[in-house]
Amino acid sequence: MSTSVRVVGLMSGTSYDGVDVAAAEFTLDGETLRLRPLGFAELAHDAGLRAEIEAVLPPNPTTIEAVCRLDNRLGEVFAEAAARGVELAGGRVDAVVSPGQTVYHWVDGGAVRGTLQLGAPARVAARVGVPVLSDLRSADVAAGGQGAPLVPAFDALLLGGGDGPPRAALNLGGIANLTVVAPGAPVLGYDVGPANALLDAAARRLLGRPCDLDGARAAAGRVHPALLELLLAEPYYAAPPPKSTGKELFHAGYLDARLAALGEPVAADDVLATLTELTARTVAAECDRHGVTEVVAAGGGVRNPTLRGRLAALGKGRWRLRVADELGVPAQAREAYAFALLGWLSWHGLPGAIPSVTGAEEAAVLGSWTPAGPSRSAPPPVPPRRLVITA
Repeated sequence: MSTSVRVVGLMSGTSYDGVDVAAAEFTLDGETLRLRPLGFAELAHDAGLRAEIEAVLPPNPTTIEAVCRLDNRLGEVFAEAAARGVELAGGRVDAVVSPGQTVYHWVDGGAVRGTLQLGAPARVAARVGVPVLSDLRSADVAAGGQGAPLVPAFDALLLGGGDGPPRAALNLGGIANLTVVAPGAPVLGYDVGPANALLDAAARRLLGRPCDLDGARAAAGRVHPALLELLLAEPYYAAPPPKSTGKELFHAGYLDARLAALGEPVAADDVLATLTELTARTVAAECDRHGVTEVVAAGGGVRNPTLRGRLAALGKGRWRLRVADELGVPAQAREAYAFALLGWLSWHGLPGAIPSVTGAEEAAVLGSWTPAGPSRSAPPPVPPRRLVITA
């Protein structure tokens, strides 16, 4: 059995409501990688920080000054989260994975040209004193990939290895993404469409609240058929994978435009019911398309019983909906543990992106390391006092 490595994984998703922190110990035993959870925590963003993040997201105009200030403020937030992760691990870790807050994912004609995450990793490294892995998406983008989703590497190891029927892992964050694992077939994974992104935008617009808690207002409303039809006409849903999306497409202005195009008022509860149905329908259609028999769900959306109920109803008789907790992974912690795994892979020089998922030409080792302090190599006996250029 190999030496264990302790990694803290951080995650702040497209809902930008806080940072998920997971501490894990990894030990390689032959071909089996063992993950021992050491603890999980959620650190909520305050209203001011959420407003700062929202202000730089498309389609809002912004400035380089605002981006710089937010980058460093987020660095302090992630540093605090990393320190919490070290505490969860008992005071000792080997590395921290801080992927940052995605503020723009540049998609042009279906191809990703670039991606930007903020979070000043040097501030994280200075706080915790261990190497920090950040900018996890760019290497895959440089290899021709989407740079997302990255969690399928975790799902493939967790759900794969058997000869049973196809299974899927579903994350219901700001965006719904799906991983499909089937024996003898390449792993598939892609963003299906909005999960909480439009629901939260509607709650802020129509209710003056950050979200529709427990899906209560959606449960009180009725699906508006014409609005649902307009929403389902979005070309993104028909595009083949690999594909990825985010709030550069599914934002409050997107919802406003669809409501305006409808040409008639829709009650707030009915808007929320219709958006819930949109997520359930688009996810269920993809699960049916791949013939999966089981869907393991995680992310903030599993806390919404209205959404979960619709998904379970749409899958009845074809696939079973489970929650990730049943596999030993807390549903809210799945992505943070997945990023901890990506850190372990990069620590060992192993690829973390899957080309069949992202569309990259080759599997990339992910991220950039920010060291904490000087190199581990021995310092010279005498520090240099001059530089000489030689031929």
